[in-house]
Parts: sequence; structure tokens; C-alpha cells
Amino acid sequence: MARLDETLTMLKDLTDAKGVPGNEREVREVMKKYITPYADEVTTDGLGSLVAKKKGKADGPKIMVAGHLDEVGFMVTQIDEKGFIRFQPLGGWWGQVMLAQRVTIMTRKGDITGVIGSKPPHILPPEARKKPVEIKDMFIDIGASSRDEAMEWGVRPGDSIVPYFEFTVMNNEKMLLAKAWDNRIGCAIAIDVLKQLKDVEHPNVVYGVGTVQEEVGLRGAKTSANFIQPDIAFAVDVGVAGDMPGVSEKEAMGKLGAGPHIVLYDATLVSHRGLREFVIEVAEELNIPYHFDTMPGGGTDAGAIHMTASGVPSLTIAIPTRYIHSHAAILHREDYENTVKLLVEAIKRLDEKKVKEITFDE
Repeated sequence: MARLDETLTMLKDLTDAKGVPGNEREVREVMKKYITPYADEVTTDGLGSLVAKKKGKADGPKIMVAGHLDEVGFMVTQIDEKGFIRFQPLGGWWGQVMLAQRVTIMTRKGDITGVIGSKPPHILPPEARKKPVEIKDMFIDIGASSRDEAMEWGVRPGDSIVPYFEFTVMNNEKMLLAKAWDNRIGCAIAIDVLKQLKDVEHPNVVYGVGTVQEEVGLRGAKTSANFIQPDIAFAVDVGVAGDMPGVSEKEAMGKLGAGPHIVLYDATLVSHRGLREFVIEVAEELNIPYHFDTMPGGGTDAGAIHMTASGVPSLTIAIPTRYIHSHAAILHREDYENTVKLLVEAIKRLDEKKVKEITFDE
């Protein structure tokens, strides 16, 4: 692997950390370690979302930049008499990316390695071999010989199950391969936004947030936004990259290295027109590349944040990413860096006057 610089070390620490919905503690501690040097105050809400506050102008508008801590994973639901694990997906999984993949079960006695299995094709009738295996027919093999042995090792229902993959810099060193880009890249961006604002005057109070339980219903976004009561919010997440075989531009517009996505619409949010136009102006003024995107089948934390209190102008900015909701995904370092730059420059311009102008330009 290429030598890791400061940024790549942070990205490795964030993506290698294990955190599925409802058990984000490990990731939260990593994010806390990296964001604390740039924040005036770091706290958590009642569900466990991390909230780091950075004061510019103390009575200025409150600007929320949110990535989510959790990754798609699973939960142990049963251990059968032979020691095989039955599980519940946490977040959206496509069954075809799961079989034969390595997982880690986080038990009270430590981590245990397992592999996702199913009935082998060699003993299936021909018509069954042609069909994808359903998730309900899969199990996890940890090498136990009985339920009692599995339980002796510490496994019990409710334990988190996390995909296993190690952060890797590819031959093209701009291309970064890891699990959980959805959405540790958003957490990294929140950290770097506060870092870039460390010794900079800005006319507002910025909150870098790592939300919990996004993949199961935007739950931490709801509680953390209630906690903060922001005036403007940015959700930073991943988008679908279309620059791969078999995908048309009509299906997915994003390309790795071509800039972040400004999300116009998804299943949880119609982007706020005033905020969207403001961000486009900043990008064009500074020649920051960007694309538009729509995600009619998905949603982000902005879906919950924008309905907080009497309403919060909100926008999702997404990093084009290949193979999301699988064990390994790829994104481009320049898209990450351009997103940080775009958010920092937007935040510098979000004074009270501009926020009022945006709020009433819907």
C-alpha cells in the first residue's frame, strides 16, 4: 500500500472502524478524536450522534454539516443448534453482493470472524441455480459446532455484524477503495470543514455532526437537528457513480473525479431552491467542478433535518461512489477535496443577511 499521509490515515481509521445502526460507538470515538482539535465544544445527543461546535460569530446563524456514522450491516437474531447465525439486515442490502463475504461479529467477549453462506449450488435443482439466493435463506458460519459453543464465544442475539474490508489506496492513488464510504466520507468532510475554518473568521456558528442510524430511517439526523436547531443544513453523503460498464448517463450522471453532486431531488427531500442556487454560485465563482444528481430511490439526513422545528433550508451534497451498500466501494480523492472546499467557501459567505435572503428565496 502507498504511504498514508495525514488525510489518508484519517480516512483509513474512519472506514476500518466498525459501526452499524444502533452501535456506532467505535466510529464516533474515531470521529471525536479527529474533530476535537478544531472544535470549541464536542458533545452527543441522546441517541449518540456526535455534535462538534465551532464558533465564528457567536450570535451568527447556525450552520449544520452532517455525515452519518453508521454503515449498512446486520444484527444477530438467532443461533441455530449447529452454531450457524441467522441475521437481520440493517440498511438496504442487495443479496447478490453478500454471499461468501467475510464479516465481523462484535460480541461482548471480542470480535469473531464469520462468512456469509447458503446452500451450495451443486445440490440445487437446475431452475433454483438460476435464481439469486434470498437473504432470508443465508446464514453466517463462524466455525462453531453448536449453539452452546457459539454462545461460549460470546455470540448472542442483538450483536452487531459488520462487513470486513481494509482501506486500500489503488494503483491510481486518487482512487480509494474501502468499506463504509457510505458514509464515513461525510464524517471526514465534516472534520475537514472544521479544520479548514480553524483560524478563519466566519460569520456563523458551524456544527460538524456525525449522525447515528441514518441507514434505518434518518433517526440521528432528526434528534441532532432538534438538539442544534440549525438555520441552514448540509447533508454530505455518497451518490451513485455512473462511469462504469452498462450504466447510462440517464441512469446515473456522476463520474469519479468530476466533482461533487448537488442533489436536486431524492425520496426524502426536494432541495431548497435558495440554498441550491447559492451553492451553485459559489462553485461557479471559484471554478469548483460539480454535477447535478437526482436519487428518486434513496434519501439522506437532509430529509429529516429540513423538517426540524419550523423548517430548515437544506441541501445534500454527494460524493460519486461506485458499489455503495456492498463490502467495498471506490471514490476519488479530488471529489472529497472539492466538496470540502465548496462547503468551506459557502460557509464563509453565510452571514445573517445571506441566510435571510436564502430562507425567503424558496
